[in-house]
Amino acid sequence: MENVGEKRIYLYDTTLRDGTQGEGISLSVEDKVKIAIRLDQFGVDFIEGGWPGSNPKDMAFFERIREVPLQHAKITAFGSTCRPGVAAEEDQNLQALIKSGVKAATIFGKSWDLHVTQALKTTLEENLRMVADSVRFLKQNGLMVIFDAEHFFDGYKHNPIYALRVLEAAEAAGADWLVLCDTNGGSLPQEVAEIVSTVRASLHAPIGIHAHNDGELAVANSLAAVQAGATQVQGTINGIGERCGNVNLISVIPNLQLKMGYTCVKEENLAQLTSLSRYVAEIANMVLPTNQPFVGNSAFAHKGGIHVSAVLKNPQTYEHLAPEKIGNRRRVLVSELAGQSNLLAKAEEMNISFDRNRPEAREMIQRIKEREYQGYQYEGAEASLSLLLLEASGEAQELFTLESFKIWMEKTAEKAILSEAMVKIRVNGQIVHTIAEGNGPVNALDNALRKALEEHFPCLSEMYLTDYKVRVLDESQATAAKVRVLIESMRNGERWSTVGVSTNVIEASWEALADSIRYLLWKEGCKIEAPAEEAEPREGIVNH
Repeated sequence: MENVGEKRIYLYDTTLRDGTQGEGISLSVEDKVKIAIRLDQFGVDFIEGGWPGSNPKDMAFFERIREVPLQHAKITAFGSTCRPGVAAEEDQNLQALIKSGVKAATIFGKSWDLHVTQALKTTLEENLRMVADSVRFLKQNGLMVIFDAEHFFDGYKHNPIYALRVLEAAEAAGADWLVLCDTNGGSLPQEVAEIVSTVRASLHAPIGIHAHNDGELAVANSLAAVQAGATQVQGTINGIGERCGNVNLISVIPNLQLKMGYTCVKEENLAQLTSLSRYVAEIANMVLPTNQPFVGNSAFAHKGGIHVSAVLKNPQTYEHLAPEKIGNRRRVLVSELAGQSNLLAKAEEMNISFDRNRPEAREMIQRIKEREYQGYQYEGAEASLSLLLLEASGEAQELFTLESFKIWMEKTAEKAILSEAMVKIRVNGQIVHTIAEGNGPVNALDNALRKALEEHFPCLSEMYLTDYKVRVLDESQATAAKVRVLIESMRNGERWSTVGVSTNVIEASWEALADSIRYLLWKEGCKIEAPAEEAEPREGIVNH
């Protein structure tokens, strides 16, 4: 429930329509339904499902979403005003909006005279007729109507009288919302504030803002519009959209709610912000920038020893808000810039017993700095760092050791390259010798190592590699250069990363692979049984 005097901002999400216009973004009907459900749970007020008159997929979404009982959000359909010279009731796009079954529709109309005369090739008066008739037709059919004034800020700057006449036409026809669009994304915050203030003083219908990010100012422009009187913000999750994207609601929401005193969602829902951002990124198959404000993996990551020491005493020293409020977490990075505070905080985060008074603590700091000098990087390989801390704390248990491995590759004119790896390891007092093929030498090595260990540690069958990166550390050495390999692994939704460095890419890959398995076995609390005293190590051969 809204409180009396509450400064309420309505959230309008267009991830499913405007967001999909971003390069490389494609969502299936079921993808869109899943995102819509999650947005509804978070507390978004309007969810724009698509343009039913433009493609069969969007119409299929509207049919599918009817079966879903949403708790809060209104599903809206998007379209344009009727065409020049065509009556609203005869326009197929407007008819498609009604057939979609939604209770709210958003239509855009031209508010920049340049677009009216050069893009639509019609008169300014005919454009006003199109706006008014379209809004009136949809209202007569029982829909809430949100009017998006396309290119409004550019139009106002070139011809303010006509831009306002467009809004007046929509308002007179019964539009429930008037949304001012910075379609080209080039406006500045002070311009947005001044223009929104003028519109607010001239009209009665509530105002919304629809900002694009071409000038890297979409969030600032949206906040300025709200301060000037806008009560609806249109945007997308993670700022996806055409060109440089739409305004990022993930950044707008916490700024409005935690810093400016407005209410966007229920207070308890705000803690879902980070998971919502990552959920949409996962479904859209996009990599979320680690430095994305508020929700990025690095948004509350601290690296410098002085910073870490201060944050551990009082987080406000280097954090603009508590990460838990938006569902993120504080992270302490360990690198060549680290001090004891970094290691102690990291050990505490990982529930590893680490006594700062032990000489191993200082030795480990020096060891990490030396390894980073060699090319290791533990900021993106926290699993490998955990293993180092376990070793320093005396908690590490060597569950398996390498005896040797060999890799064969064969290329014929008729066939693709075949890769085969042989791994000989010692586990539980026994030499295990396995051979496996793979899609490339690293995959073959991975398969052989797993085959050798799965009998002793069945949890490995549920683990798989999700990412593999190779970075050349010294380009001047050409093919003899040292390389860093980063491997990301996953099991039951949990991800972890490990690192290896060598002048040989296979050796670096082995190091990262072995660490990825050791980390999982530690997390699972795996142990090995000491072999009986009289038992002799024996060799087991596992064929491929």
